[in-house]
Amino acid sequence: MEHSETGRVLIVEDDERLATLTKEYLESNGMSVAVESDGAKAVDRILSETPDLVVLDLMLPGEDGVSICRRLRPAYKGPILMLTARTDDLDQVLGLEMGADDYVAKPVRPRVLLARIRALLRRSPIELVESVAPSDSTTRLVFGPLVIDNAMREAWLRDESIELTSAEFDLLWLLASNSGRVLSREEIFLALRGIEYDGQDRSIDVRVSRIRPKIGDDPIHPRLIKTVRSKGYLFVKDAGVINA
Repeated sequence: MEHSETGRVLIVEDDERLATLTKEYLESNGMSVAVESDGAKAVDRILSETPDLVVLDLMLPGEDGVSICRRLRPAYKGPILMLTARTDDLDQVLGLEMGADDYVAKPVRPRVLLARIRALLRRSPIELVESVAPSDSTTRLVFGPLVIDNAMREAWLRDESIELTSAEFDLLWLLASNSGRVLSREEIFLALRGIEYDGQDRSIDVRVSRIRPKIGDDPIHPRLIKTVRSKGYLFVKDAGVINA
């Protein structure tokens, strides 16, 4: 696939009509789009073509979306947007736990899908909401043994590279660059996804629970990323130094 200014998208979807309509809509909005209908072929195709973003259906012939997502994550660093046929929290949380960056419930509304794709392709949440942007041009943050580099989009704990999905890195950087300040779920949603928080979406909570052990934080009694009840999340400035 040739590179496109607005992103190369691979849709993994066995519903031919939905895949065709989605492809045509995204292409009419300037994107380069390809379709794969066979889940069993999806992983090899994604790794060989390395699209900028994957739209992945949860239910597929050959191999389901959750399994594909799990196999992709060690090698594919681009955003994965999962399509779920049901609004069941379990499906959505399972997809996020396997490394999906976002999800859209079917029936798919094209404008919503386009907005989610564009938000994921931006890849820089700090630019989206001025109120939660860092006060300077810092690109590297150090908290004791934890180092987060936004220019390289990588993080290290005690000099060991941390495996983070694109969405996990975005959230970690957003929280860390606002260390010492509680960020509400509303602020986080607007910054990361460009949409308002609906009061029910659990994707941020799932992502935080995945990030904590990766950065050496205690999932049961966290000291670095704290949940502030009824308010949001707080990245504690000095916790990394304490745990050094």
